[in-house]
Amino acid sequence: MHTAATTQLKDEIVSVIGGSGFIGRHVVAALARSGYRVRVLCRRPDLAYFLQPLGIPGQIALVQANVRKLASLKSALAGSHAVMNLVGIIAERGAQTFEAIHVHGAEKAARAAREAGVDRFIHMSALGADFGSPSRYGRTKAEGERRVRAAMPQAVILRPSVVVGPEDSFFNKFAEMARFSPVLPLIGGGKTRFQPVYVEDVAKAAVKALEDETLSGKTLELGGPEVWTFRELMEYMLMVIRRRRMLVSVPFGVAKVMAWPAQFLPGPPLTPDQVKMLMRNNVVSDKARAEGRTLEGIGIEPDGIEAVVPDYLVRYRPAGQFTIVQEALAELSEQEQTAR
Repeated sequence: MHTAATTQLKDEIVSVIGGSGFIGRHVVAALARSGYRVRVLCRRPDLAYFLQPLGIPGQIALVQANVRKLASLKSALAGSHAVMNLVGIIAERGAQTFEAIHVHGAEKAARAAREAGVDRFIHMSALGADFGSPSRYGRTKAEGERRVRAAMPQAVILRPSVVVGPEDSFFNKFAEMARFSPVLPLIGGGKTRFQPVYVEDVAKAAVKALEDETLSGKTLELGGPEVWTFRELMEYMLMVIRRRRMLVSVPFGVAKVMAWPAQFLPGPPLTPDQVKMLMRNNVVSDKARAEGRTLEGIGIEPDGIEAVVPDYLVRYRPAGQFTIVQEALAELSEQEQTAR
């Protein structure tokens, strides 16, 4: 549990749209530790009370707002010093479409911030944002960035690669799959390259973007210290959870057909659009590195996945969280035998 490291609150109110999500909760905690008053905008405040213990009493306020409704955003952002828009979806469901959230939602968030007189605006995008992307996810992310820039030219845009952490939907998804399935698919042969970034480092970058005025108007590309192929990530995950599973290469065309019916399931394991996303590498560009628009470039030393992933994947081992107890008992027994 993250807690505020200071009781000396600043006067500034930072409003976080989508603060109850995976990345959002870590950003809220980072802001609280930095002493900001945090206003969390979410559709269901009654489901976000878990955020309040991340700060001291009264530091974190929950406000109802919908990124698809401009009027609710305008009302909720009044009096804000800065605004962070962290809303994003990986799969569409009902009214929650890529167009509605990534494009129109981003535009409305930026417009509402501008009309509320806010100077600092941080927008969470993704490394896959590209008008030429084969996926609608990537194309709508790019269009969302364009509209944010049109409304708030000084906005700082954050583009993370795959974000990992205790509540992530990447390692947790595949580790859960490995508990029951003897086979794990390697879409496109598992050759797609990623640069997994720890969610706490993304949160640090968000706070840095808020406080460092030299970053105004820039687009930061956030990746971890190492590049991994999808196959390497699956092999590493299986090693951590101590399970042997067959990794089977699945061509992109076959994967699209397989994913089509799965997209209609609650919390789909894979959608056709996600298959298209895997057709492109997801790594920090050479240009961003050269221009210092990376974690290292802004003074943040990123953690590798080996330093963080084992701690939360241990529950997927055959003995679950009791694995640690078993290992401790085994070590104690070995020490006793050596002593004899």
